[in-house]
Amino acid sequence: MNRGPIAEINLSALQHNLKIIKQIAKNRTVIAVVKADAYGHGAVEVSKKLVAEGVSYLAVAFTGEAKMIRDAGIDAKIIVLFDRTNISDYFKYDLIPVIHDKDIALEFSKEASTQGRPVTVHLKIDTGMGRMGFSPERAVADAIEISGMPGIKIEGLMSHFSEADLADKSYAVRQLEIFSRTQKSISEKLGYSLISHMANSAGVLSFGEALLDAVRPGLMLYGYSPFSEQYGLEPVMKVKTNILMLRDLPAEYPVSYGRTFITKRESRIAVIPTGYADGYNRLFSNNAFVLIRGKRAPVAGRVCMDITLADVTDIDGVSEGDEVVFLGRQGEDIITATELAARINTIPYDIITSLGSRARKEYLH
Repeated sequence: MNRGPIAEINLSALQHNLKIIKQIAKNRTVIAVVKADAYGHGAVEVSKKLVAEGVSYLAVAFTGEAKMIRDAGIDAKIIVLFDRTNISDYFKYDLIPVIHDKDIALEFSKEASTQGRPVTVHLKIDTGMGRMGFSPERAVADAIEISGMPGIKIEGLMSHFSEADLADKSYAVRQLEIFSRTQKSISEKLGYSLISHMANSAGVLSFGEALLDAVRPGLMLYGYSPFSEQYGLEPVMKVKTNILMLRDLPAEYPVSYGRTFITKRESRIAVIPTGYADGYNRLFSNNAFVLIRGKRAPVAGRVCMDITLADVTDIDGVSEGDEVVFLGRQGEDIITATELAARINTIPYDIITSLGSRARKEYLH
């Protein structure tokens, strides 16, 4: 189904951001996070580009995401971060599960026996996130037990930072210390080195000690930093559509639901075929701008399900069919996911996944 907005995905910007990651990570392995349809950018095309640029590992959340990538002919190693369903798919599509407890490890061991071949796994250590993973107190003993299960080959260890994006790194340092001690003990007991990875985008950009053997960037691949400094990253996504129609309204005329916007003068209002059903949050009502003819036009009134209205009275020469940019650059101005997130007290991840997942995609190579 074709709705109003188009997400223009600049694969050259993706390549640029990957280059920055590689410069920081040096010779470490890059595990590119392409879950949630590559944060709304389109997992298949993004993965193709990343693999072409030398990325050997991808990470997704669900086996269905991995299946889509495999069906596109992409043969990189794919780590599945937590999906416990369809265990047979891990063998069918040659996937690497992240193991969080002994019970699921046993399930994989049984399936390995059924399939007649082993499965490579990574173990996750809960160092203070409180979601999933082995407790540090039990991790060494559990890892030894899992390593003895038929058909299980432990390749890597991972953890996840709770707040590496804060200026105060004390908790992140504590998490890393716990992980490092646990990783060392497990490797010694198993008698071989494991691939260890913990650094997300915040860790890559600001916590050199956390780079370890591999890095696991997500957000920064797509052109955003979790910090105020952008580190030269380039946003990959632009979300645009075209003006559906123009309305010339008299002064003191209500616009959109609830009459939350009343014209103060004779006004020209652009009717734009994108709304909250397209991922443009209703909280942007009277609280954001769009770009038209290189100028900022304020959102007028409440964002509707399929339509947003913008006041273009102060922009010369606006015509029906003109490009409207919700996210990205037009002319000399740019609206970033960071700006939009700040307006509604959320995070850039929320903005790009919401807008990108529902828009038609156009890829610039």
